[in-house]
Amino acid sequence: MPELRVHYLPREIERNALVGSAVVVIDLLRATSTICQALASGAVDVVPFLEIEEARVAAAAERATSGPHSVVLGGERHGKLIAGFDLGNSPSEYTPAAIRGKRLFLSTTNGTRALDHAREAKRVLCGSFLNLSALVASIEDEPRVDILCAGTDGVESREDILAAGALVEKLVSGKHADWRLDARAQAALAEWQARSDNLAAELRESPGGRNLLEIGMDHDLVDCARIDTLSIAPELDIAAWRITAR
Repeated sequence: MPELRVHYLPREIERNALVGSAVVVIDLLRATSTICQALASGAVDVVPFLEIEEARVAAAAERATSGPHSVVLGGERHGKLIAGFDLGNSPSEYTPAAIRGKRLFLSTTNGTRALDHAREAKRVLCGSFLNLSALVASIEDEPRVDILCAGTDGVESREDILAAGALVEKLVSGKHADWRLDARAQAALAEWQARSDNLAAELRESPGGRNLLEIGMDHDLVDCARIDTLSIAPELDIAAWRITAR
């Protein structure tokens, strides 16, 4: 019987407890949604960085060897564009004109740290509402799946939990119906099934959603609430530390 677990925050599970598991990282607002959109728009890959200066140094080195337009620096701190970076963390910024044929070096407040927390897993994928079905197709035969929510500044985020619940629902109603769910997976599923019909409005009331409203980025809530608009399952090559569309 395959096992399905949900973790509302990275600190709920030790890194070494993810060994052998396929981990889906969800930072719905907005890192994993943005990663999905960037790769769908033709980015060569996405390289996650914990620290801003690390990303800057790596981008400078890449540009020196591969040309000034070879890499895009993207990300945010507390929702806002990082000084000196090319793009922020809104999916709508990552158009083909902005990113096609380029590498994205990305540093965010919560999402890239959640990816780093999963580095000992067997597989690490990026999940969002945008790519639910593609994600299910990629992981439905795994014997163990852990859904790792990034949270917001160390606090549980309802938007991540809703997305986790949507993924749980698709998995248990899909190819294999015998998933063994832990208590968090059951709770996330119940949260998703109790949502209103207006998903974007639900996101407005979440911690991450309120943060975006405060800085005038409410359009991201609509963009991140679109279900199955992308048919990609971004996966992190842990050894090479780069995310590509598979």
